[in-house]
Amino acid sequence: MTAFPLPPIDRALESALQAKLDGLAKPPGALGRMEALAMQLGLIQQRLDPQLERAILFVFAGDHGLTQEGVSSYPASVTIAMVQTFLAQRASANAFARAADTEIRVVDAGVAAELTPHPALLDAKIALGTRNAAHEPAMTTEQCEAAITRGAAIAQAAAAEGFDVIALGEMGIGNTASAALVMHRLAPAPLSDCVGMGTGHDAAGLARKLATLQRAAARNAASEPLAVLTEFGGFEIAMMAGAVIGAARSKTAVLVDGFIASAAALAAIRLAPTVLPYCIFAHCSAEAGHRRMLDSLGALPLLDLGLRLGEGTGGLLCVPILRAAARILTDIASLDDVMRGNL
Repeated sequence: MTAFPLPPIDRALESALQAKLDGLAKPPGALGRMEALAMQLGLIQQRLDPQLERAILFVFAGDHGLTQEGVSSYPASVTIAMVQTFLAQRASANAFARAADTEIRVVDAGVAAELTPHPALLDAKIALGTRNAAHEPAMTTEQCEAAITRGAAIAQAAAAEGFDVIALGEMGIGNTASAALVMHRLAPAPLSDCVGMGTGHDAAGLARKLATLQRAAARNAASEPLAVLTEFGGFEIAMMAGAVIGAARSKTAVLVDGFIASAAALAAIRLAPTVLPYCIFAHCSAEAGHRRMLDSLGALPLLDLGLRLGEGTGGLLCVPILRAAARILTDIASLDDVMRGNL
């Protein structure tokens, strides 16, 4: 599996959607980017009255062999602890999800432990964490393809279940390091522009992280998206890339969270460029490199709140914005109806 074909988004409704937006009881364009978002949702769903009622966040979790090199200020055991926190509904993402009326499911893409079954936990484990990308490929090509395939299947199943938007979140100690390497090769951008503080490094920790990633990058010159994910990615990153592709196949909007989720979306777009119109980039995080990554995709995020947690927290904050955008096309009277008193 080396290709991920997907037809371009059908723009046949574009003129009708624009005419409907322009004919509402407001000056044309008065709702700014919300009108563009309404247009995007209409094109994704292929309808003049897009629906954005049911939302789901998938938190993809995986561990990284790179943590052996000290690229994170937290131990790998935190990944497992945070998965349990999500399942106990006590994480930041859970709090935001309740506020946004959004369901959360955790996906075990490659946590370095066998997890106890739970109704909100999907077992999609590829392996007990990736290998140390500073010394060898993070995964095999077969593992990478399996992660992408499973991610696509998860998104397609969610769409079939009736969810109107799929938000991507993640948890994995060391995954900003992996995402930086993915960005370095696929944006592309100088590695120094891609590496940030992650989970709270001091200056010495940041220098150690950059030096480690420089060694990893020097080990292999991969530049094709599947090869880059294989050499440097995480199971949760590859699975999120698959979820983007699966959502697009199902004509479902995908809300992309912060730096790591955007790296996964970047990989998906490099694998299948026609998925880009299905992606809605939630926010620009405070993590170094995220804005440059978004710029490389021509993506304009909805929010900029200085977030750098991950988990899908920024995506969750945008769910109400998407619902409001859809309601522009379903709830606002037309100017003709206003003038005729047909309210």
